[in-house]
Amino acid sequence: MPTKPDQLVSASYFYRVVWRWHFYAGLLVAPFMVMLAITGSIYLFKPQLDGWMYHNLMFVPPTSPALSQVEQLEAVRSAYPGAELSTFRPAETPERSAEVGLTTQDGRELTVFVNPANGNLLGNRDETHNLQAYARKLHGELMLGVIGDRMIELAACWGLVLMITGLYLWWPRKGSLLWGTLLPRLNSQDRRVFWRDLHVVPGFYGSLLVVFMILTGLPWSGFWGEQFANIWSRYPAQVLDNFPKSTLLTGSLNQSGDKRVPWAVEKLPIPQSDSSGHEAHQGLMQHPTSNSVVAPDGIPSGTPVNLDSVVALAQAKGVPAGFKVSLPTDPEGVYTVSAAPNNPAEQVTLHIDQYSGKVLNEVRWAQYGVVPRAVELGIAVHEGRYFGLLNQLLMLFTCLVVIGLSLTGLVMWWQRRPLGQLGAPPMPKNLPLWKQAVVIIAILGVLFPLVGLSLLAVLLLDYLVISRIPFLKRALG
Repeated sequence: MPTKPDQLVSASYFYRVVWRWHFYAGLLVAPFMVMLAITGSIYLFKPQLDGWMYHNLMFVPPTSPALSQVEQLEAVRSAYPGAELSTFRPAETPERSAEVGLTTQDGRELTVFVNPANGNLLGNRDETHNLQAYARKLHGELMLGVIGDRMIELAACWGLVLMITGLYLWWPRKGSLLWGTLLPRLNSQDRRVFWRDLHVVPGFYGSLLVVFMILTGLPWSGFWGEQFANIWSRYPAQVLDNFPKSTLLTGSLNQSGDKRVPWAVEKLPIPQSDSSGHEAHQGLMQHPTSNSVVAPDGIPSGTPVNLDSVVALAQAKGVPAGFKVSLPTDPEGVYTVSAAPNNPAEQVTLHIDQYSGKVLNEVRWAQYGVVPRAVELGIAVHEGRYFGLLNQLLMLFTCLVVIGLSLTGLVMWWQRRPLGQLGAPPMPKNLPLWKQAVVIIAILGVLFPLVGLSLLAVLLLDYLVISRIPFLKRALG
């Protein structure tokens, strides 16, 4: 059946509106997306960069046996009097140093590296002033705190609008289904065709990866991520019952920017230690005997509860190497053992009473719901951890696609912009109300409230202000 003329006009109008949305989305989002791609590329290779930049701190000559964890911790405490020691990461292998996280009296957040063989301090790393810290803060909040977090979240959500509208514009309507659609015409003498193909064809192939990157990053965002976690990060009653709970959530351990615990347990209440037996608690500095046997539900009676026995408990329960121990900071605090290895299925979080050594709560992959599992898998791939170097290279390719789309889009705009004007695609006259546009706005508004509100604001601004004021219409249209 032939297409009716009014249908062609309607499709042409809608195409021009989508093109205008795509233009403004790119104008607003491209600088943020380039920044996210660059900082994300740096953070992707954190393991390799850390090993190169801090090799003298992270690695030691292989040695055995090592000092106890308590002795290693005390070496740091003695060297940093008055500091608040917050975390301990045991040496993963005989070639690795132990790491102690602390906050000094003057507010510096440091990681101190300890030689397990003799307790010598190898040096420290300032966790707020190093390459990875800068990349992480720019990536997550533009170094502007809550305001920056909201800006990044809004830009990421608008990135989804950019990809959706871009795919609509890419969709072939006439001409070749191969050249200019699936393959770029790089030999074209027309510079506009050359840059157009260099923009849309890689954009098509990389679109799913870019959308995946955006969606898997949003759970860490402050507004959308918080609401998403409140809905989906839930646990069955048996995980939450039978222990006294504080008002703090496990996610509070992540507030400094150091992701000590997985996203899936951030909404889990932190248990409280039973301080009623505090008077009977003896010798935080004592060491468990070498033949101590760790009970399945905690540290055995008669064994001092301290860092040594907590680490021994974690190892006996099969917690993967590389775990961190968050130390109790008050009489009701607990030891929290958290492991977030490359494979999310091996994640473990233990909360241990600092007096009795009882495991108050233990959460593993089996306790995660379907959504937390999907989020943790997505985060692992997003950060390039799930399947090794290939994963890192795949995400690096995605970052390069984002940068390439932004740069080619800038070239296309520069080529077609009228002198002295912004050069936005013109708004069609007598614009009808399309159900498709209303549906898109409604869906985005429900799924991503910030982008829905901002999209509605932009449309109203465009229709009620820019299109009605001649000066703005000439400059921006």
